[in-house]
Amino acid sequence: MNHSQSRVPWKTYALLSLIGIVAMTSIAAVTSIWVLTAIPIGFLFGFVLQKGDLCGASAFSEVLLMKDNRKVIGLWTVIVVAMVGFALLDLAGWVKLNPKPLFYLSYVVGGVLFGVGMVLAGGCVSGCLYKAGTGNLNSIVALLGIPLGVMAVEFGPLHSLHTSLRGYLIRTADGGVITLPSLFGLPFWLIAIVFALGTVAVAIAFRSKKSSSEPTNPSEGPWLERWLTRSWTPWRAGLAVGILMVPAYLSSASSGRNYPLGVTHGVMQAELLLVDQGFNNVWTTSAPKTTATPPPSGKKVVWWLVALVSSMVLGSWVSGRLSGQTKLKPKPPDEVLVAILGGFLVGIGAAFAGGCVVGNIMSGWALMSVGTILFGVVVIVSNWATTYLYLMGGRS
Repeated sequence: MNHSQSRVPWKTYALLSLIGIVAMTSIAAVTSIWVLTAIPIGFLFGFVLQKGDLCGASAFSEVLLMKDNRKVIGLWTVIVVAMVGFALLDLAGWVKLNPKPLFYLSYVVGGVLFGVGMVLAGGCVSGCLYKAGTGNLNSIVALLGIPLGVMAVEFGPLHSLHTSLRGYLIRTADGGVITLPSLFGLPFWLIAIVFALGTVAVAIAFRSKKSSSEPTNPSEGPWLERWLTRSWTPWRAGLAVGILMVPAYLSSASSGRNYPLGVTHGVMQAELLLVDQGFNNVWTTSAPKTTATPPPSGKKVVWWLVALVSSMVLGSWVSGRLSGQTKLKPKPPDEVLVAILGGFLVGIGAAFAGGCVVGNIMSGWALMSVGTILFGVVVIVSNWATTYLYLMGGRS
């Protein structure tokens, strides 16, 4: 680390952040306006992603570039921990699990575009959000292209293709969503336990190898200061995000959106608010009250998503400030142009597939949706192909 820890006002940032989280959560509890809880959840999400540098694009690319799978392990940790958390929520009857349908062509086409775009943009949607919070110029300009790509699919020239792709849907015999429980005829909670125990067993088996390969940080200074001002190993960040998935699902379900973490449409809707008007506003479980004809093209703003992605950037900025990593990072003009194009492709791909690494891989795999598993496989293969050809020049 190239900064002086003594200069970092970590106590000030920690105290203000804690006050903000407690205050917003308390206001939501008193007023029963649960959509407000998306703000502290988004803040913590952005904070943790930045601490672990847990970006889907770099996680997959680094397997080829650096022979480093630690970030992939971090993503898998998110999925398994969230899976167990969702099983508990389901058994308690607090949420109704809502896996995504198997729109197989949408996932294949969207996955290819998304996998290519994330390499060119230097990040997936969540990766661009938290990297933009610390001053990465490529991520900032990619965030200009991502919502344009989503809107091109949702409301623009690619909408008819999007509708056509959605016609290719596979359901179960009784018309339900195809999931791992429906394929194997086993309850969700049992499969979650199998994944969790299998993951723990593998982790124990490779513990010594992983410990020797992970960087270690000096132990000087109070533990809280070290925890707040230094980088986290990806699996620790994954553990934190997986745990955060549980209150995120409860918060989302209480705000008119029955799904865990997701960011794609939040980015699009945040930009749409600046350039358009006339929406159906979704922020509570109550049915929206309309006094006029529905908005054109069925436009809506899910305020939980908008609040989440907006506070993610703030959380990332605070995390970066604590680590001395917040600084505008200029990039060559050609990289900036490629990042804009990559962001546009990421937006198109995520819109076709109905989600990104967060919504379709972290949340979707944790819900055991076969459709999102297909999306994830296509994204990884497309990412690797683009990494090999574009970043590695076709060389091993």
